[in-house]
Amino acid sequence: MRILRAAGRPAMPWSNGGGVTREVAVHPPGAGWDTFAWRVSLADVTRDGPYSPLPGVRRILTVADGAGLELTVDGITRLLTDRCRPFAFPGGAETGSRLLDGPVVNLNVMLREGRADATVERVRGRRVVEMVRRPVGGAAEGPEAVLVVAVEGDTWLRTAGEPEVRLARFDAALLAGPDAAPAEVRTDGVAAVIRLSAPAPDPAPVDSPRPARSPFMDTP
Repeated sequence: MRILRAAGRPAMPWSNGGGVTREVAVHPPGAGWDTFAWRVSLADVTRDGPYSPLPGVRRILTVADGAGLELTVDGITRLLTDRCRPFAFPGGAETGSRLLDGPVVNLNVMLREGRADATVERVRGRRVVEMVRRPVGGAAEGPEAVLVVAVEGDTWLRTAGEPEVRLARFDAALLAGPDAAPAEVRTDGVAAVIRLSAPAPDPAPVDSPRPARSPFMDTP
């Protein structure tokens, strides 16, 4: 388990001046915009404006702080006022946002299509998260990485034989690899549990059996 503290994350200003982004985790480690399979970040949004188009990327946005926003995706408007409820949309869609009542902080999960899948779950109370091995030649039976982000309040994680670790707000913990130990998550607020995996492979094509030749016909 790797602890990723919020303190010291560099802020990357947006080109349109509408906010800043702080990267929480990325895979492969150190990957840039053109090479990541998945990327998780927190964005401080301070004004209305369009989103940069990201063709080939699926986005999952969760309002982590603030009154919420109005998000318009390809002409369809949605109100995101229920804090910590994830909303998925294609990164290549024409997208713009309007703040409802002041700045917000968004938790963003970006997934390269064909290279990564994810689910985002908001957790209250307690939950056990664990890795499940991918069977050889088969589809994933569980996540290949789990990222836990303390969204509201404090969150604590415990693995067998290790002392409990406290996550302050916006701290994160990354469990990666099939041998990662299960972790008990408990929170006095809300934690986001992000399960990240490679997409399941397409099933192998199956040849249809050739019809038997009829003894009464010259063609099958």
